[in-house]
Amino acid sequence: MRVIGRDAKKLEPFTQKGAEAFVGKAEDAAQMSKAFEGATAVYLMIPPLIDEDYRAYQDRVSDAYLTAVTNARPAYVVTLSSLGAQHSENTGPIVGCHHLEQKMNSVPGLNVLHLRPGPFMENLFMSMTPLRTMGFLPGGAPGDAPLSMIATKDIGAYAAKRLHAHDFSGSSIQELLGPRDITMKEIATVVGNAIGKPKLGYMQVPFMMLEPALVQTGMPKNFAKLLIEMWKAGNSGLLAPQEKRSAINTTPTPIESFVTEVFAPAFLAQSASA
Repeated sequence: MRVIGRDAKKLEPFTQKGAEAFVGKAEDAAQMSKAFEGATAVYLMIPPLIDEDYRAYQDRVSDAYLTAVTNARPAYVVTLSSLGAQHSENTGPIVGCHHLEQKMNSVPGLNVLHLRPGPFMENLFMSMTPLRTMGFLPGGAPGDAPLSMIATKDIGAYAAKRLHAHDFSGSSIQELLGPRDITMKEIATVVGNAIGKPKLGYMQVPFMMLEPALVQTGMPKNFAKLLIEMWKAGNSGLLAPQEKRSAINTTPTPIESFVTEVFAPAFLAQSASA
């Protein structure tokens, strides 16, 4: 197995388990072509990079992947896409996932599976500082709207299983919808119980307030605008699942486990050091 990343140190957990490390930039087509050499199957994701022109960065990466896959000719590719990637506009950073899907679909003879998960449970980390300072869980979604939140480790496990099985052909899509639909009000209760604030509430923050709040944290303005566009798309139904929930698209990690094992320890450690 070969793992690719920008930082060799961050690849060490994988190399310690026997993986081969390749250090390179995802937007460099020559480096990615070399990284994919000899591979039968490749997992593609656009690495996070909070940049002032994030959409341009996404397209540079997907262009590089297209060149690399065309040059190296792996038989199988799994992409990390997103719910809502069927839309070509008005979904913020998910438009970059749409472009990645389209580019992989254009490669003749490639067997490509596009994974479209729901919102990451890890997105709760964006609420950590305002949660501590304001005393409630903030967000852009209505408190009673059902969300198909998923732990990113479950996406990785599913991708690895399909890459190993080589059990897809042509171009196909698989949604991943987390263990169950859950609302932000319910998540606030789970978080509150885990951090010792059982009466913790959730507040939907107006977008006209949320965008400058994101910028105030140091986020580039254009990136904040993309997030707002994505959250608005979610509220308008553009990011709704297209599949009915089933055993295939349901993943195992419940929000309770994620909050107890991941979010709450990080929140409490940050609060102790503040």
